Amino acid sequence: MKLLFIGDIMGSPGRDIVKTYLPLLKRKYQPAFVVVNGENSAHGRGITEKIAKELFGLGVHAITMGNHTWDNKEIFDYIDGEPRLIRPANFPQGAPGNGITYIKQSEGELAVINLQGRTFLPPLDCPFQTADQLVEQARKRTKYIFVDFHAEATSEKQALAWYLDGRVTAVVGTHTHVQTADERVLPQGTGFLCDVGMCGPMNGILGMDRETVIRKFMTQLPARFEVAGEPAQLNAVLITIDKATGNAKKLERIRIDADHPFME
Repeated sequence: MKLLFIGDIMGSPGRDIVKTYLPLLKRKYQPAFVVVNGENSAHGRGITEKIAKELFGLGVHAITMGNHTWDNKEIFDYIDGEPRLIRPANFPQGAPGNGITYIKQSEGELAVINLQGRTFLPPLDCPFQTADQLVEQARKRTKYIFVDFHAEATSEKQALAWYLDGRVTAVVGTHTHVQTADERVLPQGTGFLCDVGMCGPMNGILGMDRETVIRKFMTQLPARFEVAGEPAQLNAVLITIDKATGNAKKLERIRIDADHPFME
């Protein structure tokens, strides 16, 4: 059984490349579950109801978010009525939406959990304690549990993966927009990748116009970042799951760009 997780979708270039290649990826890999991170899908800042519906229409089963969850006001009303769209579960009590969802397919049921780190990001509730609560809840329903850990620090991502080793199928990081090459299955069966990367402009800086970012570094003056243009890249990870145990068997990084063309 396979799970396809697609990295942070960055603005219209990210949405366009997902529209182009998701049907091809589904045909090639036949994943039972498709999950994407959509927290930058609306002009690089949050998501809208229209974009979420477009992604669901492409066959996406669940959308995870992150620190830009609330950048579009309309999401406050939409997220409560759409269980397939989840935000980090460790936002303080009273935040709209939920941090866990369940995907039912013919091959089984997958729990998807979204958490956000606290190192170099706003001080939310403890992601480790929140994970304990949600994993205990999820394991009463299914042995297939996937965690999107939206975090900045590699150490924090590694720490959560080791903490959850043997209790969840996989922990995959998002947020940095740079795909890492450390995919592995930990000793107790949990798959781990520090960051899945992003879907968006490959010639920007983290998807943003590079000249603006460079000027910001050089002058330290305020700057409004805008999503860069084409060409785009697609980053994802394919997780093969042992149906008997719920453990990860293998993680395969996917990178599609001008230097890494898609091969059917």
